Amino acid sequence: MAMAKTKTAYFCTNCGAESTKWIGRCPSCGNWNTYVEETIAKSPGKSLPGKRSHNEPERISDISSDTEPRLQLEGDEFNRILGGGMVPGSVILIGGEPGIGKSTLALQVALKTPSVKTLYISGEESSRQIKLRADRIVASNGNCYVLCETNLEAIDNHLLKMQPRLVIIDSIQTLQTDMLESPAGSASQIRECAARLLRYAKETSTPVLLIGHITKDGILAGPKVLEHIVDVVLQFEGDHNHMYRVLRSSKNRFGSTSEIGLYEMQSNGLREVDNPSEILVNHHEENMSGIAISAMVDGIRPFLVEIQALVSSAVYGTPQRSSTGFDLRRLGMLLAVLEKRAGFRLASKDVFLNIAGGLRITDPAADLAVIVAILSSDLDMAIPQDTCFAAEVGLSGEIRPVGRLEQRIREAEKMGFRNIVVSSFSKKDELKKDYSIRIICSGNIGHLFRLLFKSSKS
Repeated sequence: MAMAKTKTAYFCTNCGAESTKWIGRCPSCGNWNTYVEETIAKSPGKSLPGKRSHNEPERISDISSDTEPRLQLEGDEFNRILGGGMVPGSVILIGGEPGIGKSTLALQVALKTPSVKTLYISGEESSRQIKLRADRIVASNGNCYVLCETNLEAIDNHLLKMQPRLVIIDSIQTLQTDMLESPAGSASQIRECAARLLRYAKETSTPVLLIGHITKDGILAGPKVLEHIVDVVLQFEGDHNHMYRVLRSSKNRFGSTSEIGLYEMQSNGLREVDNPSEILVNHHEENMSGIAISAMVDGIRPFLVEIQALVSSAVYGTPQRSSTGFDLRRLGMLLAVLEKRAGFRLASKDVFLNIAGGLRITDPAADLAVIVAILSSDLDMAIPQDTCFAAEVGLSGEIRPVGRLEQRIREAEKMGFRNIVVSSFSKKDELKKDYSIRIICSGNIGHLFRLLFKSSKS
């Protein structure tokens, strides 16, 4: 008896597009050499256990706009990033580098929410390894169940039997369904497993938290369709050499994408940082050159960050430009502005820039502090410790205003700063409010240089 021929197809590993033959360039996303051959499903698909609903069309005016009660988790940072808690039936994807703390964060969510029946499904670790991590976290939850399983059909049975209120999958790349013959982690397996988990979440109103790997380029591994399927995409970032971790939202159907959460990695797990300014600003015993404080805003949270610069004579023929936590191209632009508009000869000098705490910042309000730190190091003159900066710098050397200025001023005021330098073109109503901090306005780099360094020389 002849065996049935196995049917295969080609899928793009970047966007998930399907083709009957191999293609050099994907017509959907335009990437080259991304098509791989995979085996098609050998049996008709079935959904995860849930309530089958046959919906009927409704008038949009008849649909209730009342917000659903969200599942409140332990920890203000995670709830705030999600927009006020987990929405029932939502699918949340957390991505990050290996060893950054994704599993620890997910396990803390499970252990520190004792009122919620949680099923933690791990395809990477044994139950003993998870127990050892739970003991380090020092949190117990009688409602948290652990399942070490990678087969999606076996997970179906446990979900049907337990009916948890929260499901955590660590990680989506380890799951495999018997419907497909391709190996775990392939584009078709990730796409099929994620789609079936999404259907389960929507039909049972159970939130599902997925942990995902990232590639060497820093993007989520698997087909691009994975990010389109889920409701929320969170990026867990940080430096292995620093203790701080940043949780960013890059997609959120139920809240803002301009939120961040700050955590501190400790021996007993991740600790939420309520006041980032206290840890990101180091108070030195004496004034040191090359240090400036910037008043930042990320999401709705204002905080202060220390910017460090070092300018020295180039030993070799080509001067070095190095930046940690700040865009290197923007640093080059600011150096060109100093060279052209302010007359500083930095082309023959090495310039090194570092953001304290291992953070990566994108707020243009840091421009002014970066320039001041570079000038301070070049002249070897310290900036007063009680002064901070919040303004953008344009190509013509003008100091431009930034948004949410009042929040920046209030944060600097709360941290005990006496002076804050802002743009002269800021809104007058924001500058006239009752502040205990002194507001210094400047319109261009030349005026700021005379204000900070000429007065110090005298």
